[in-house]
Amino acid sequence: MQYYVYILASRKNGTMYIGVTSNLVKRMYEHKEGLLEGFTKKYKVKDLVYYEQANDVNEAIIREKQLKKWNRQWKINLIEKENPGWLDLFDGLL
Repeated sequence: MQYYVYILASRKNGTMYIGVTSNLVKRMYEHKEGLLEGFTKKYKVKDLVYYEQANDVNEAIIREKQLKKWNRQWKINLIEKENPGWLDLFDGLL
């Protein structure tokens, strides 16, 4: 099974959220439609700006925790290395 660590953003350099899931398409749909109560719904954090795959759930969780500890500029650099325009990558998943 594949697992995904992902970063959502409200806009370029905006509010960010980091999460982990085994079904990225389903989870993104839930975020975009406001089906999940909490941070992303409250702050309208809906754009998938970065994600990476892992083959093991523990590996994905460790990576998620690592990214959450990073300072903001490191996260921005990671996003801009792979997605310099901060495009919403959700449509590319479908």
